[in-house]
Formats: sequence, C-alpha cells, structure tokens
Amino acid sequence: MHPKHPSESLTILTDLVLPSETNPLNNLFGGELLARMDRAASIAARRHSRRITVTASVNHVAFNRAIPLGSVVTVEAKVSRSFKSSMEIFLDVWVEDRESGIRSKANEAIYTFVAVDDMGRPVEVPPVVPETELEHERFEAALRRKQLSLVLAGKMKPSEATELKALFE
Repeated sequence: MHPKHPSESLTILTDLVLPSETNPLNNLFGGELLARMDRAASIAARRHSRRITVTASVNHVAFNRAIPLGSVVTVEAKVSRSFKSSMEIFLDVWVEDRESGIRSKANEAIYTFVAVDDMGRPVEVPPVVPETELEHERFEAALRRKQLSLVLAGKMKPSEATELKALFE
C-alpha cells in the first residue's frame, strides 16, 4: 500500500460563528465546535484512506479559548498516524480576530477514525510518512496515545504497553 504524507489529508474548514450557534455568553457552543471538528476529521480520514470512514473515538479535546459570536473559525485536520485500519486525526482550531485579522490557536483535538468497506467491516489504510518536525512529533506520540487508550479500555495489559513503559524507564 502506497504511504502518504499528512499534507495529503489536510482539510481546512472555515466558517463564521452565528447567533444560533452560541451560548448565553455569546460564545460558540462546544458541541457545535465538536461537530465542525468531526466533519473536518472525517474528510481528512477519507482523503488519506480513500474509503468510507467512521468516527471511532474522540481521544482528546482542549477548549482553551472561548470563540465569540462573529468570529471566523478555521479547523485544520490532518492524519497524524495510521495503524491497520484506524487513523489518528490531529485538529487545530484557529480563531481570527474580527478587527485585526490576526489568527490565534483557540483549541485542539485528537480523533480516531476507522476505514470500512461497504458492509462496515474495517479495511487496511496506507501508512503515514511525516515530513515536518511537528508531524514527526505527533506521529511518534500517536503510538503512546493508542497504547494508553487500549490500556484504559482493558484491551491491552499495562506490561505490554512498551511505548508507555519507555517513558518511565
């Protein structure tokens, strides 16, 4: 299977925060942001695998900054690492200041998607070959995150989580 670079899955969604998408403090609902991130991650996973993809888990979400009404929000998603049929998607959320136009990072998330066939059965996906320093960092850390998730779910014994153990030795 032909390896792919994270840049080949890059998905950028840009949208405006409208009044119907805000809470009583006039900030974007967290659930609305999660939906936007899920859509971007889905497209990135599809671009990488060229298959139907389904959300397997939302591994991490950091709501670091509120996103106010009227803001321009950009969600950037890339496949950071693939495994047999699953792909870790790293998302960065940027907010653009209404007056200055300066973009700053507001939030980030990590989703896992699985590629499936027409019957919903998992199928193999291409490996990822990182290019940039950030892509290398995210790629290396993805295996530790996967092992931690498997240990917490009871699907892997802690003694088998070699990447996690290496952090403490």
